[in-house]
Amino acid sequence: MKLLNHFGDFLKDEVNLNQTRIGSLETSIDAIEAYIDGSEWADIIVDWVPQGSWAHKTIIKPVDKGEFDADLLVYVNPVEGWEAKDYINDLYAQFRASDTYREMVRRWSHCVTVTYANDKKIDVAPCVVGRLVNGQLEVCNRDANVFERTEPQQYTAWLIERNGWTGSNTFRKVTRLIKYMRDIKTRFTCSSVLLTTMLGERVTSQDSGQAYVADVPTALKTIFGRWDDWLQINATKPAVRNPYLWNEDFAAGLAQEQWTNLRDKIHTYRQWVDEAYDEPNQNESISKWRRVFGDKFAKNVDTEAAVSVSKAAANIITESAGALADVAGDLIALLKRYGGRVITPDFPHLPYMRQPKWRRSPGQGIAVNIKASLYQSKGYNRIRDVQSLELLPAGRAIEFRAVTATGLPFPTDFDVQWRVTNTDEEARQRGQLRGGFESSDTHGQRWETLQYRGVHIAEAFVIRKQDRSLVGVSKPFYVAIE
Repeated sequence: MKLLNHFGDFLKDEVNLNQTRIGSLETSIDAIEAYIDGSEWADIIVDWVPQGSWAHKTIIKPVDKGEFDADLLVYVNPVEGWEAKDYINDLYAQFRASDTYREMVRRWSHCVTVTYANDKKIDVAPCVVGRLVNGQLEVCNRDANVFERTEPQQYTAWLIERNGWTGSNTFRKVTRLIKYMRDIKTRFTCSSVLLTTMLGERVTSQDSGQAYVADVPTALKTIFGRWDDWLQINATKPAVRNPYLWNEDFAAGLAQEQWTNLRDKIHTYRQWVDEAYDEPNQNESISKWRRVFGDKFAKNVDTEAAVSVSKAAANIITESAGALADVAGDLIALLKRYGGRVITPDFPHLPYMRQPKWRRSPGQGIAVNIKASLYQSKGYNRIRDVQSLELLPAGRAIEFRAVTATGLPFPTDFDVQWRVTNTDEEARQRGQLRGGFESSDTHGQRWETLQYRGVHIAEAFVIRKQDRSLVGVSKPFYVAIE
């Protein structure tokens, strides 16, 4: 599903740099410009130009709540006798002469960085205008002591054009989402300028006004799919060139091994994006989008979904038995009164249930069944076998076993992971909704304590160890605790 409102909230609350920090950035940049304009550089300064994610409007909030980066170019006239390194060194000296900036600056190969602790870093880079050719722009490489051509404003204009083709700032929003995904997953290496350029190349003027880029989730699916298609036909790392400076290859710093990993990860994530977008069940779609973007996507829906199971069951009973049906009480009360029909089709699709991240093995899959036994306590005093939805007393222990269609344990070359999901009010109040994956205690076996009133879910996922592929999933086993 598109989940447009959830995407809007996610961008606003989690991805976009908030207005307070943008205001703080602008104030700090104004102060830097004013200071350098009044320094010994006053006579050589031509202009100040934003660069990078800030200029492109694709800057995002740091996922670790740390410092964010912004880039600022100071255009200067050439100074007679200065080499490339001198521009960096002298700019650094200007900052070091200030009581305000002295302890905040460091110099690097191409810039001087001003760090505002626990807030932001501003990279200030000299850009020499017309040193050899009238109007030609060059940044300074202090380490190599060479000048390097650049075209920052034309590159920014190139991105603005593509953003216009998608309409409603959709390209920018998609770029921010993918940068956020990169930062939370940390599973592939890709600089922001390389990532943004590869995405920009996937958009053309023919996309203007088209439905497949009309909103954020649809444009994400479209652009991500095109990106994956292009990556898959480029097994060997290609050059990814600056569209206005052909000799600048943004992929030059990426090793072939990193490129291969990037291709593999994006191919997997493309499948996850498609599955989340195509999923018709809203709760299941939220869960699948969280596999892409993490648990902060649609973060406010968990509590409502956990406690709405009783309301959903009451609605089912009312529809089938009429308005006079007794629907008082929670889900356990309704289960006692009406039996298994209170379990709605949406019940095993809760948004906080984690999606499996293992690659699914092609084919029909292996049958997986769950057997369960009730114990007085973990490992002691077995009471009886229990069935799904059988009412059980709190305070006991339950043993789950994943078995084959013939009732035998799975061979040891398979791993069994368990997804245990709690529902209803008591588990919510205790902060124990769970829904993630947990290992077996011993091979194919897991113990749980019966604690919270409600109907809860246990599922077994069988993974082949050889290639870590998912070969089978059990039906939900419902644990009903009085």
